[in-house]
Amino acid sequence: MGGVGATSVYLEVGKTSTFACALDWPGWCRRGKNPTDAIEALVSYIPRYAVVAGPDFDPGDVDVLGEVAGNATTDFGAPGAIGDWDRGALQSAEADRLAGLLERTWITFDAVVAGAPASLRKGPRGGGRDRDAMVEHVREAERSYGRKLGVTVAPRTPWAEQRQLYLDRLRSDGSEGDSGGAWPVRYVVRRMGWHVMDHAWEIEDRSADP
Repeated sequence: MGGVGATSVYLEVGKTSTFACALDWPGWCRRGKNPTDAIEALVSYIPRYAVVAGPDFDPGDVDVLGEVAGNATTDFGAPGAIGDWDRGALQSAEADRLAGLLERTWITFDAVVAGAPASLRKGPRGGGRDRDAMVEHVREAERSYGRKLGVTVAPRTPWAEQRQLYLDRLRSDGSEGDSGGAWPVRYVVRRMGWHVMDHAWEIEDRSADP
């Protein structure tokens, strides 16, 4: 995870947006208009991501290991590029660690939802999903991401069972670095974790008083 006392971060640079993503911390990935803004946003979220990572979370300095070209997905508002660092074998202990962090993003999301009002504050133009619509959006996105992992979930599968299927796949196949699906393991976990936490933080922000 970078040098001693450092966190390895990569930049996904699009035409209008840049993402700074921590390679080894699923869910810790923020966007800015340019690389500097993205890194500043990432660092500003250290206290919020500590809820996922745990009380001993001490990421140290940001160590930018490289850049990857963004695409239309990047500029739309989601990290959408796979780097060379996402490929190759994972030690089974690291695969288990990443799966555990993904599970922590789910626990955090569920806790945020449980404490949120049904109606969330609207944006400046009156847009934005309310709580239950956000939950459904995250659940359906996870089904889509699961297929990229090589796991097809039957319709109406309870959410807890759906999540467990993903964790089982990650822990059984993660040591090879190849999920058996369209995306490598590191990228699947990081993309899914980003989506969960991005909406968890959105719900928190839109639940608070203006």
